[in-house]
Amino acid sequence: MCNDYRLEVDVAAMLEELEALHFKVGLPEGTPNVPPRADIKMTDMAPIIRGVEGGRAAGDLVNRRWSWPGPTGKPVYNFRSEGRTFNAHRCLILADGFYEFTKPKDPKQKRQDKWLFTMKNRSWFCIAEIWHAHPDLGEAFTMLTTGAGPDIAPYHHRQIIPLARDRWVDWLDLSVPAQNVLGHLPAGTLTTTRVYPPSPPADQPAFAV
Repeated sequence: MCNDYRLEVDVAAMLEELEALHFKVGLPEGTPNVPPRADIKMTDMAPIIRGVEGGRAAGDLVNRRWSWPGPTGKPVYNFRSEGRTFNAHRCLILADGFYEFTKPKDPKQKRQDKWLFTMKNRSWFCIAEIWHAHPDLGEAFTMLTTGAGPDIAPYHHRQIIPLARDRWVDWLDLSVPAQNVLGHLPAGTLTTTRVYPPSPPADQPAFAV
């Protein structure tokens, strides 16, 4: 599952775009210091938008930790969405890409193949998530997952949930059922590039998962 994503778009530019969409973003802790990063990994701090009470097209932009320790000590960085209602603590992860990893075709290659997924015709997007208040670490977030859609299925049997723009507000609105928001994007929405080993953007995996 996804344990690495990317955010290289400037936060100020994203805030301007959200304002143009009439999405009100509060900054209760000031504007987060978010340097461009090609790899955001578990336990890293990263910007999210939390829903706020009494507002539909509104949220607070804060920096929070990705993942918290589960009962066995393993990090909760992905969380299955099926059969859950998520009636609290919904939020959005800001990203411009995310990664999946597959076994290399070359047996001599020690590292796994690394694939970058970006959204076609969009410089950035939001991923569905929830946050949790951990007694020792404070608030942390995790990515929601579901069965793989058409763009992800050749690489993994499950996926995180990037949201179309018209679903961002719905996800933060607790009156909208989660099952009405969470799901796959249409085929061809995501563009795939192999990051390691380097290859032309049109390269596609020639294997079955």
